Amino acid sequence: MAVSAMSVSPYWELTFDADGDVDAAERDRLIAEVTRHDVRDLIVFAHGWNNDRSGATSLYGHFFAPFPQLAPAARIGYVGVIWPSMLFSDEPIPDFPRAVVAELPPRQALDKDTRQALLKTFPGRAAVIDRIALMLDRHTGGQTELEEFGRLVRGLVEVVPTGGPARFTADTVTEGVPQSEPAMFTGSAAEVCQVLAQALAGLESPGGQESFTLPNPWDGARELLRQATYYAMKQRAGTVGERGLGPAIGRLANAATDVRVHLVGHSFGGRLVSFALRGLPAGVRTVKSVTLLQGAFSHYAFAARVPDDDHTGGVLQGQQNRVDGPLVCCYSRFDSALGTMYPLASRMADDDRSFAGLDIGGLLGVRWGAMGHDGVQAVPGTTALSLQQALVSPLPTSGCVNIDAAAVVCHGDPPSGAHSDILHPELAQVVLAAGRVG
Repeated sequence: MAVSAMSVSPYWELTFDADGDVDAAERDRLIAEVTRHDVRDLIVFAHGWNNDRSGATSLYGHFFAPFPQLAPAARIGYVGVIWPSMLFSDEPIPDFPRAVVAELPPRQALDKDTRQALLKTFPGRAAVIDRIALMLDRHTGGQTELEEFGRLVRGLVEVVPTGGPARFTADTVTEGVPQSEPAMFTGSAAEVCQVLAQALAGLESPGGQESFTLPNPWDGARELLRQATYYAMKQRAGTVGERGLGPAIGRLANAATDVRVHLVGHSFGGRLVSFALRGLPAGVRTVKSVTLLQGAFSHYAFAARVPDDDHTGGVLQGQQNRVDGPLVCCYSRFDSALGTMYPLASRMADDDRSFAGLDIGGLLGVRWGAMGHDGVQAVPGTTALSLQQALVSPLPTSGCVNIDAAAVVCHGDPPSGAHSDILHPELAQVVLAAGRVG
C-alpha cells in the first residue's frame, strides 16, 4: 500500500497531475491489491484546498478514522485522491492541526506559505507574484493601482497550466456553449475590489450590521487574488475528474467487477468526483454512491434546465444517472465562502448588470448559488432531508438527495466560514448510508 501511517487499512493513494494524468504505478497497485484484500466497498475521497500531499493525507486520516467503528463488519478499502490544488494559509480546517495560527500576517499581505503555493500553481510567474505581494503589502493606491493589480491577477489566470477546454471551468451551458468567464476577470478591477471588500466587511461585522463607511478596496484585493486561484482550481478539478479519476475507476471496474465504489468530494473535490462521472467509460456501473461535502460548484450543475432559461442547463446535466445509487449533497448555510463570495465570483461576463448594488442574498445568490450552500437545485425528484433524518432513516437508493448539515457544519471564521468544517462522524455516517455500506 502507498501509505502506512494512516488511521484505516487498507489505504491507497491516487496521484494526478494538473492535466489529469494518473501515477500509473499507484493505479496499478490499487487494482492489483484491492481484490487481494477482499475489499467489497471502496471509498474514494478527493480533497478541496490543499497544497501538499501531507496535508491531504492527514485530512483523509482524520475523516476516515470513524469508519471502522461505524461499520465493523464491512470490508472497506480507502483511497485518497491527491491532485495539485492550493490553500491560502488563512483558511484552516476547524479542529485540524496547524502551525502557529497567531503569527499569520494581516489579511492583505501574502505570507510565505501562500506565496509558495502561488508559485507552484503558476510556475514561471515569480516576478508577477512578487509585484502582487508588494502591492498587497503597501495596501494603498487609487484606481490606477487597483487596475494594475487586476491586470496582474488576470494574467496569472490566463496562464493556468492545465489550459483545458472551457467545459472544465463552466457550471452551465447555453445551447451547447459553455458559460464565459466571470466578470471579475473582464470588468473594472477597482469596482470588483470594492464590492469584494464590502462583502468581506459584511461577513466580519457583528450580527451583519451595515457600516456607513466604505471599506478600503484593497481589503478586497487579496480576495480577488484568492478567487483567481479558485478559478484556476475549478478548471483543474474538472480536468482531473473527467480525464483522470473517471478512466481510473473504469480500469478498476474491469479488473475488480465486484468492488463497489463510493465517491466523496469536499469543496472543489466535489466538482472533481462529479466530473469523474462524465469520464466513466460506457457501461461502467460500479459507482454506487456520490457524497458531496460543501461542493464548490453551481447548484444547477446537474439540472437539465436552469429556471427561467429554457436554453441553459447544467454542465453535468444527467450525470447523476451514472451512479448506481444516490448522489448526496451535504450543505450548510454557515458556509460563507459559498454563500457570499462564490455567487459574486461566479457572475458571468455577459451579464450586463454592474456589480454595484447586487443583492447577494437575493437574485445573485439564487442564480449563482453553490451546491454546498443550498444543495442540488432544479433537478426533479430531489429529496430534501435534515442531517438528523438522514442518520435515522434509510436514504433513497437513487436520484439526488440534499442533506442540511448545518447542525454540525457550523464552525469557522470569515471569509470561508464553515466551508472546511467537515471532520464529523455524522458525515462519515452519511457516506456509509449513501453507499448502503454495512
